[in-house]
Amino acid sequence: MARTMNAHMAFRGVGMTSERTRARMIERLREQGIKNEQVLMALGLVPRHIFVEPAMAHRAYEDTALPLILGQTISQPYIVARMIELLLEGRASLGKTLEVGAGCGYQAAVLAQLTREVYGVERLAALLARARENLKALRLTRVRLKHGDGMMGLPEAAPFESIIVAAAAAAVPQALKDQLTVGGRLVMPVGGGAQMLMVVERTAQGWKESLFESVRFVPLLPGVG
Repeated sequence: MARTMNAHMAFRGVGMTSERTRARMIERLREQGIKNEQVLMALGLVPRHIFVEPAMAHRAYEDTALPLILGQTISQPYIVARMIELLLEGRASLGKTLEVGAGCGYQAAVLAQLTREVYGVERLAALLARARENLKALRLTRVRLKHGDGMMGLPEAAPFESIIVAAAAAAVPQALKDQLTVGGRLVMPVGGGAQMLMVVERTAQGWKESLFESVRFVPLLPGVG
């Protein structure tokens, strides 16, 4: 019973990791322009402090990227919210969703509040193990994760209605575009030096690309580590 209570308290957080602090983060996201209440609710349900390094837990609800192991980062809450908002815009749901670059599992946990089918690919085995541990702690066992090359997507589970990529490339890999359903949508940062969010929508005639705000992400790399 004591262990259960301790785990419950860890998820709820105290002080700078409390539900009240998380609620203030949601209010800041609303003030910054995030309008989709489904997205705001999803972020409000996920305890971000569980996913960051313990030494950074007191900063978990700041609107900033934070360092993870192996030189990776957890994206700032605004960017997570904005990318999911772009995926959802004008659609009733995300449907079957693939996340490329699952990292510590935070974004997958947010996506799992919005759709029942979430797949994730992560190229770094140690980071993938961390994501599995974090998602298991929250009992989000329906998120399916794979160690693999994100540039190749997840062809064995394709097609997807939504794909979200948490790393930047000069252009959207064709393998990912091919794994969208007709009517599906992908969002990812593109660009070498200056990066921008790109939304790709698959139509019966091909792919339509649109650019949005400037961002800064780690590079999308081939292979596994």
